[in-house]
Amino acid sequence: MPELFISQTHALGLPKAREIAQVWVAQAQADWGMACESKPGQIEDEIMFSRTGAKGSLRVRADSFELRAQLGFLLGSFQKQIEAQIRSNLQALLDQHSGQA
Repeated sequence: MPELFISQTHALGLPKAREIAQVWVAQAQADWGMACESKPGQIEDEIMFSRTGAKGSLRVRADSFELRAQLGFLLGSFQKQIEAQIRSNLQALLDQHSGQA
């Protein structure tokens, strides 16, 4: 099964990172039909997501986001495009919110 690993550092702190993660969740649900479940924690939150052909998690920390996903056979053939789109979306969210920190 093809796997994605994306790690993105930031300096926004956990409260702002949580806000960004909620925007990402809304986009994942609307754009990709993901079912998402959040597990908040004291030092990090974990958001599990899934849909037919893909599942994974997004760890939200005060200084980083870490996304891991497994892609099924059909989506695996688009692994590079999917990874590029996720990286681009996350970076755009960070850029949008970094001026508000």
